[in-house]
Amino acid sequence: MSRYLHRASSTRVFALALVSAAATLTACSRSATIANGGATPFRSTTVDSAYVLSLLTALSHDSMAGRMTGAPGSARAARMIGEQMQRIGLTPAGDSGFFQRVPLYQVQRTMGNQTRTVPALAASFAALDTIPAARRLTGVNVVGVMRGSDAALAGEAILVDAHYDHLGTTTAVDGDSVFNGADDDASGTIAVLEIARVLAAGPRPKRTIIFAATTGEEVGLLGTRWYIQHPVHPLDRTVANLEIEMIGRPDSLAGGRGKGWLTGYERSTMGEALAAAGIPLVPDKRPEQNFFMRSDNIAFARLGIPAHTLSSFNLHADYHRRTDDASRADAGHMAQVIDAAARAVRLLADGPKPEWKPGGQPGPAAPRRQ
Repeated sequence: MSRYLHRASSTRVFALALVSAAATLTACSRSATIANGGATPFRSTTVDSAYVLSLLTALSHDSMAGRMTGAPGSARAARMIGEQMQRIGLTPAGDSGFFQRVPLYQVQRTMGNQTRTVPALAASFAALDTIPAARRLTGVNVVGVMRGSDAALAGEAILVDAHYDHLGTTTAVDGDSVFNGADDDASGTIAVLEIARVLAAGPRPKRTIIFAATTGEEVGLLGTRWYIQHPVHPLDRTVANLEIEMIGRPDSLAGGRGKGWLTGYERSTMGEALAAAGIPLVPDKRPEQNFFMRSDNIAFARLGIPAHTLSSFNLHADYHRRTDDASRADAGHMAQVIDAAARAVRLLADGPKPEWKPGGQPGPAAPRRQ
């Protein structure tokens, strides 16, 4: 999750990083073996906390180097996510298998009293070719599709997404230089994968479901902005978006373990419909934090798609720090929230589509600088 309100707004090197990723992933930890085998039968509709923790540990391992957008660690993470989508049986929806390439380049930005080099989104790959090679980057969104089963509804889609990027590395303190981002947002990314696995193990949903792990959220919704320009399903036929963000720890204001909250609950009929179905979600209890505006959902909401973020972020002190590790996650809580999220997605896919309440849809904001 970004600290900021989001206002409207080299390929060969990346390929080599993907090729080398498999060897690196084998070093993640013993838990990666569980992720590829599992304490839970893979075709089970049960969400198992040990299996969830194994996936979380692998995705937030030091070998991912903080999953900085456009960096080799991000490529390793993308490969892991793509392999899981393939194993689940999703249909690849990128321009290179499950990978939707995103053209990026490095720019200098002043942030407070510091100047930093950060990724920015190029207008196209043709435009990227005009930028000096040393400044070019390529990131990817990882996208898979579960086709709907109902002839009348399969042309409509639900987008379920999370961002898998984080903040990379920094100067070591006590031997730790990696922003592992276990909660932010490896936890949400694992939820997207587990929701897909659970739904694939049961009856096929009526509407099509798009599962996406996006890049570049922390530096300006880069992957989401590219997806909006190059959607894998028409945006005017995308009827809802559920973003999963930071579910690694329980929030006492939401009711504790196994409970989550929904940003912008009062803006559409989504939250009330899910609550009426017995799904343990409550309105965001910290409206002063503007969480509705601080994650990828806002980009889709501005386009008219009822879009909300499911979270249990409790404002813990590890946010955007090196201490956001898998060892601090509550896997039992995560498993319960993921189970609830899977039921929510099935309801969205099979039931009435959500609608904005009067005045609920956010308006456009000022154009974003490049």
